[in-house]
Formats: sequence, C-alpha cells, structure tokens
Amino acid sequence: MGDPSGIGPEIILKTLSDPAIYEYCKPVVYGDPGALSIEVKGISKLSIKEIPEPNEAMGFPGQIDLIVCSRLERDSMIPGKPSLEGGTAMVQCIIKAVEKAINKELSAIVTSPINKALMNETGHHFEGHTQLISHLTGTKDYIMMLAGERLRVTLVTIHCALKDVPANIDEGKIFKTITGTSKALKKDFAIKNPRIAVAALNPHGGEAGLFGSEEKEIITPAVKKARDEGYNVTGPLPSDTIYYKASIGQFDAVVTMYHDQGLIPLKLLHFSDAVNITLGLPIIRTSVDHGTAYDIAGKGIADPDSLKAAIRMAAMIVKNRAQVQ
Repeated sequence: MGDPSGIGPEIILKTLSDPAIYEYCKPVVYGDPGALSIEVKGISKLSIKEIPEPNEAMGFPGQIDLIVCSRLERDSMIPGKPSLEGGTAMVQCIIKAVEKAINKELSAIVTSPINKALMNETGHHFEGHTQLISHLTGTKDYIMMLAGERLRVTLVTIHCALKDVPANIDEGKIFKTITGTSKALKKDFAIKNPRIAVAALNPHGGEAGLFGSEEKEIITPAVKKARDEGYNVTGPLPSDTIYYKASIGQFDAVVTMYHDQGLIPLKLLHFSDAVNITLGLPIIRTSVDHGTAYDIAGKGIADPDSLKAAIRMAAMIVKNRAQVQ
C-alpha cells in the first residue's frame, strides 16, 4: 500500500479499476481497508473483500482482494500529513508481503511509495524499500535497476552524498553490478546476450586523467575483468553520450556510478512509466519510481501509470523466470 497519507491508496484504486490488469495477474493488496475506501473522482467505487491468505484471492475486476495489515483511525491517514501510526502500517505491509513471497505464496511483490524518514522514525533503520527488503530476505548483493521501454540503468552506489561517491565505488562493486545486471537481463528480461555499457564517473571519461583517475584505476579494470569472463560489456563511456546510445538501442542497460547520473536521463524519458526493480533478491520485487507526492495526495490527480508498469513488469519477470527453469 505504501504510506497511507501519500498517493499509494489512490494509484492502487486507479490501477485496479482497469480490467486489463486482471488479464495477466491476480492482484492482492496488503493494506488498510480505510485507506482503500477513499473516493476518487472518475472511478466507480470498488468493492473490498478481506481475505486471510493470498490463495483465497478471486481476481475479479471491480473487487479488491485485501489482506488487512492495519485498521487505522482516520486522523492517522490524512492525505498529505504523514503519521507514525501510518508509518508503522506502511512497514508492516512490506514485512507481511515479503514473508509470503519468500514462502512462494506470492509470485511477486509490487510496492507503492513510502516515506523513508518516516520508516526510520518507526524504528526500522533502513535507507528505503530496497535495503529493508534485502534485510528481510537475507540478501547482501542486491542491485537497483530503473527501467522503461527505451532505457534501463543500474546503480553502483544508491543513496549517498555526491561528495562521497568516489570513495564508495571500487572495482569489486562495479564488477558485481556489471555481472548482476547481465544475469538479470538474461533471466528476467529474456535477453540472450545482454549488451552492457558502463558510464564514466568524470566528464569526458576523465580526459586521460586530466579530470580524474577513477576511470583508469577503478572502472576500466572492472570492465576488463567482466569482459575477460565473457560478458558483453563496453566502457567506461562518457555520460553525456552513453544514455543517448542506450536509448536508441545500442545497449540493453547502462551501469551508472551514482543515483542522479542514471535517474536524470531515465526520468527524462520515462517520468510516468519507469519501474524500480531490485535485482539479486530471492523474490521478485518491482516498485513505482516516484515518491509519496504529499502535495497532490487526496486530490484525485495522481498518475497510476508507474504502478501499472511495475505490475506488468513483475508479471513479465515471473513468466520469463518460469521459462528459464
């Protein structure tokens, strides 16, 4: 459900009012019945069926199959005004869904936006969804991928200050990101020989050391190691051209050194339909690629396209993995 005071409940209602969703999955919502009882302009009221276990979901359009994770008071989920009670419920939805996914009672989980600071205030000290879910699944080597039809990027570092990025990249991390990205493209996206591009850290790829030495000392050795092991990888390439080349089909994904280096071009192309995917987990997890949007919560104008895309991509990965096994 995400934060009940954000746009999560609204985009869930808008998404599940679309009959096309039920053509490729049987959605089960982990959330709060009160939060999902809001009225959204232009949407016929959906019925809510509370179920104890996911295998009891019927998957009928017009009906939300809900596993209740909380029963919040109305003043704990006022749109645009996050609360500690809402934050606790937000985290419990994730914990319960992940448990069922680990036990293979769910094929995949798709997460709506959360408030990271609020999650920490409730006693769960993680940087975000990705770190919490990796902890719950006992996963150490995970990779964040952001994906759309024209561009996919994976991140060597995720949430850290820009000034700390050079100290947080090393040959091992870059190599793991290259190989993990390639393996996921084969397994999850059914790409037989993934073409991976690796972005330089510095302008002009360091300009032969004039603008920095990370390319020569760290990134190039990681690329060479991956290439020597048979991966189809190119780089480091200057950031001001690499994303254009990937967007026109020359590469299947770009390994990028830090958050905004990859997300600015990704969101320029896929602001409404980008999907966040956590690679390396024992479960399938996708997510919307936007925040709680408190400024528009409760106004009925939130765009559900990213959630729809995240559900479609989760279903695609389930299907592709089944074909590999």
